[in-house]
Amino acid sequence: MSEGNENLVLEAKGLSKSFRLGDGSIRVLADADIRLEEASSLSIQGSSGCGKTTLLNLLARLEKADEGKVSWDGYEMEASSSPSSRESVMRADFLGVVYQAYYLIPELNVLENILMAARLSAGANRESMDRARSLLSRMGVSDKERQIPTKLSGGERQRVAIARALINNPRVLLADEPTGNLDERTGGQVMDLLLATCNEEKTGLILVTHNPSFAEAADSRVFLKEGKLSSRWEPEAEETKANDEDN
Repeated sequence: MSEGNENLVLEAKGLSKSFRLGDGSIRVLADADIRLEEASSLSIQGSSGCGKTTLLNLLARLEKADEGKVSWDGYEMEASSSPSSRESVMRADFLGVVYQAYYLIPELNVLENILMAARLSAGANRESMDRARSLLSRMGVSDKERQIPTKLSGGERQRVAIARALINNPRVLLADEPTGNLDERTGGQVMDLLLATCNEEKTGLILVTHNPSFAEAADSRVFLKEGKLSSRWEPEAEETKANDEDN
């Protein structure tokens, strides 16, 4: 890692991605760069379908890019190649992911869901059991550890999902619209917990959200439009025209 990048925990350079559409293709990312410093947070905003989830998947090496590079803690990878076995092992400890739809295993109870993530890494043991219970307590759902997910409210499920994402002490957490299925009040509570816990754990956070208030709570903020990332929002032409007419 170069001297100027010594505090970067995750970096992406020149990420581009297109999808075939009929006889043509649609580009969702064009030469996108991401820089996340250690223990910091970054929010990404953009219209629905603009490629935010695709960007997170590329950062997690769950999809291949057309071109570009991704670095985890200075370990650089070609984003256009399939992950090596080494990278797949690294991912379990380096990254935690929180999705809008929770993705809890319905047949397992809350504690078992969280420990499953530990088993996929170094294996569940007494230490991981203690950490799982500690995270549940911090999420305010310590009394739900024996419940199955279908018996939980949406807010409780997302709190469990956050605990699961943090069980392996990841360096970076990727959160894809984590409050998208929640009402405003519950979503605010969950977001406060997510930001506070990442701050306490010194876990870097990349947050995709439509909520401007949540986005502004991050240390830095970028916008994705027409495949490009920008530090400032440029409204659509129709939106600008409507505003001009109102004035």
